[in-house]
Amino acid sequence: MNTFIGQIECRVDDKGRVFVPAPYRKILSEMGSQHLIMRRDTDNECIIFYPDSIWNKKVESLRESLDEWNPEDQMLLMQFMSDAEMMDADSQGRILLSKRNLQSIQAEQNIIFVGMLDRFAIWNPEVFAEKKITPTDLSARIRQRMKQ
Repeated sequence: MNTFIGQIECRVDDKGRVFVPAPYRKILSEMGSQHLIMRRDTDNECIIFYPDSIWNKKVESLRESLDEWNPEDQMLLMQFMSDAEMMDADSQGRILLSKRNLQSIQAEQNIIFVGMLDRFAIWNPEVFAEKKITPTDLSARIRQRMKQ
């Protein structure tokens, strides 16, 4: 299976539309994805886009780990799901990003798509550059994880 990789800078138009990069659209098509699920990341200043099949697997895994009769678990699930939004690309391959979503990642017109294997994210390019791990730290962390 193809994976979402790389980083691609794009520009949001005045109406909040942005083209999903062609390599990403091709992967979505190959996956047979009907919809994208958009959700603000819980830990980073970015928005994650899941193909619907991947989203469904992630949500099922979360649901199985929760007790449906526990009020705290119910609130966790409700809040997680209420922050998600289903969207479709238009006939030209564009998605619509609301001003609220762009503001939540401190972006206006310039964004960067970042591949994450089975999903992708959008970031404000400057924020992404600030958050990136240095090459030395990245190398050390990858070596450590690969040894586990």
